[in-house]
Amino acid sequence: MNNTQLPEIPTQKRSLKGRLIYWVPTVLIAAIWLSGAIVSLRKSDASMEVFHRLGYPDYFATILGCAQLLGVIALLAPVPKTLREWTYAGFAFDACAAIASLLAIGEPIAKLGFPIFALALVLGSHRAWRSQTDTI
Repeated sequence: MNNTQLPEIPTQKRSLKGRLIYWVPTVLIAAIWLSGAIVSLRKSDASMEVFHRLGYPDYFATILGCAQLLGVIALLAPVPKTLREWTYAGFAFDACAAIASLLAIGEPIAKLGFPIFALALVLGSHRAWRSQTDTI
């Protein structure tokens, strides 16, 4: 290679398996948090009963629903890397807060399954995303 040639840039090839490892949990996260956003923003009776049992004011449902909706958009849209990192952090905080809230009001351990599953999806999606972006 003489001094005037540029180094060859490797082409970005992702296997179907690699894409599935990223997209399956990511789509599930989007579905979970989008449904949560809709329920919170509509202030359904069931969601408000949970908010009241946790001691949260009614307006917290609007704040949480907006944050969840913005998070879903940031997760699926092409956004800067830092914003995507903050999106994953927000979802992880939300899932951890759900676990802590359920424990605080004395819910049975069986009720923790869904937020733990959601947290696992967030961590898995983040790991797959990082493995893709770190190779770019």
